Amino acid sequence: MFNIKKYGLCSQNEEPRLPLHTSIVLFLFSYCECKTFKVFLVSNKPTSSEPLRSQLPVSLDASDIQLEALPQLVKGCRLPAVLDETGSLCRAGLAVVLRHIINKTIEADPSRNDVLALLGFKKTCLKACAEVSKWTRLCEIGIPSAVEEHLRNPTDQYQQLPLSILTLERRLAEPVKVHNDDKIRRQKLQEQRQNEKNEPPESQGNLDSESKPGQVCDGLELRAALAKLSVDSVPALTTRENSEIRKVKTTDLPPLEHVFAEGLYFTLTDVVLLPCIYQYLVRACSLRTHAASTLHHLPHLLRWYSRVQEVPGVLRAAKACGILLSDTRVPTSGLPEPSAEDNPATLLLQEEGQEVTTQLPFVGGPRPTITKLKENGIESVFAPHPCPSWTLPWDSLPGAINPTEGKMSNIRAVRKMQQLNNLVAMVAELARPGYTIVDFCSGTGHVGIVLAHTLPDCQVILIENKEESLVRAQSRSTQLGLKNIGFIQANLDYFTGPFQIGVALHACGVATDMVMEHCIQAGAAFVISPCCYGFIQNAVKFKFPKSKQFEETLTYKEHMILCRFADQTAIQLPPERRLIGKQCMGLVDLDRSWAAETHGYSVRVMTMEPESCSPKNNMLVGRPPQKSGHEVIAREVEAPVHN
Repeated sequence: MFNIKKYGLCSQNEEPRLPLHTSIVLFLFSYCECKTFKVFLVSNKPTSSEPLRSQLPVSLDASDIQLEALPQLVKGCRLPAVLDETGSLCRAGLAVVLRHIINKTIEADPSRNDVLALLGFKKTCLKACAEVSKWTRLCEIGIPSAVEEHLRNPTDQYQQLPLSILTLERRLAEPVKVHNDDKIRRQKLQEQRQNEKNEPPESQGNLDSESKPGQVCDGLELRAALAKLSVDSVPALTTRENSEIRKVKTTDLPPLEHVFAEGLYFTLTDVVLLPCIYQYLVRACSLRTHAASTLHHLPHLLRWYSRVQEVPGVLRAAKACGILLSDTRVPTSGLPEPSAEDNPATLLLQEEGQEVTTQLPFVGGPRPTITKLKENGIESVFAPHPCPSWTLPWDSLPGAINPTEGKMSNIRAVRKMQQLNNLVAMVAELARPGYTIVDFCSGTGHVGIVLAHTLPDCQVILIENKEESLVRAQSRSTQLGLKNIGFIQANLDYFTGPFQIGVALHACGVATDMVMEHCIQAGAAFVISPCCYGFIQNAVKFKFPKSKQFEETLTYKEHMILCRFADQTAIQLPPERRLIGKQCMGLVDLDRSWAAETHGYSVRVMTMEPESCSPKNNMLVGRPPQKSGHEVIAREVEAPVHN
């Protein structure tokens, strides 16, 4: 049996209750009937999980562990997390851990089609990180956090629905688009017309216009959803429509309504949401006098809550985790209609006004923006490269380090080596024995592995969201016998450990800003090569322009023009356009560097050598503010000699 340690967070209060993220993980364990994990419930107090046993599946191999006893790699991550049997690869964050449990369940029993279906179409359910995907952020962070807050302060919030719950309600009210949905929509139209023919004429005139479509939805769409789970008792959908139905235009077909959170099919998202909504409704039902005043806003959510319980295995799995769904049977009809002033859509528009504004298309080129900046004394300036001719001793390095050993072309491999020369030179300048260096967005480990080999007195951690890339990096590290390296599969926000230097090669779009922010919060130096400037846009954590100087000069739209044209640096483009692209790159990174300098950092924006090593050849090197009485430690590793 593949023995992986699973760490969950345990909380204790007057009514012992596991945190929602832990409840979600345990619910998935129970649903998958997965027994390949050793589970540890983590507490920062010397307490036992015995009072919580009713919330733990009986078949689960679970025990207690104190926070200080966690392996070092896990200590640097937010829980839940999974540590592999080597102790060198940690998977952290709710979505990453859940997807890993599913993959291991299928690996142990390939016949579990119901578990495989949880990953959704193309196996991408909740794969996009929360920093990029609003949907992942809502499910992984927004709703669990809102429900936890609601449980802590119920008396203050029972009359006000959390914004994230309202967002989910709005999502469930939207028509569904699924792969190849045309066939299902035609079947729905055929059933609607058949029902109209079978209805007695005297009752057709009195038919509630909303009841019949709902009945069809609960029939055909729910059958389609359950059929996906290979439930034998569910009759298969008809496979052929009559000629009259086939002639109907696609635009005239009836829309599909949500059955589950992401559309027609039961997925990992429903697994995440069920324990959250259960806890929310338990609290609402305990405040019976006020329940109707809030739940009438959530007709689609309540219908979803009822349907999800019809999925085979859900009631069994929930009961094993102490989730007694029968305690929250709430009415899905007969609730009063919400008034216009407190309609969920109105509340959301008030809260999200800045997000519903339609962005105007780009008009014109970058020259007026560059001129405007120049008139205000702002021009792109590049610091001289301190060691333009320095290079790693590639001929004497082990083959597993050299990019030419990979699957890339020789020309690309040479460029990759040149890029690594630049980053390693800058990191070696900053590094001291005992430092922890984090390679963010590490991919297959080109940067992190060469750093671990070159700086044996430093600890190197690779952080990457894509499992296949990180597993390949771990394999390369094992070939080299590196002992000073660790791997974390997680979104960047789930890494919370201390470190002294952050590095990232070609961090796309706002990933550069995320790495810079993480380094600034940790008081760490950074060496970052940005990429994909055209993907930069306002996000949850960032607003552009970032620095006061740029904000006082440019609008958001003008800054976006700079970002768009910063990507115009490909070698195939005319020299004049590439020169403007390089100017735009320099200005965008100047804005970033000035924003970092407000935190006491000294930042250099420079060009990698040779410039031909990449169209995105900028490099940001930032030093944190010096601490009083700081001591310079002599390095045993040979650093590059600066000319």
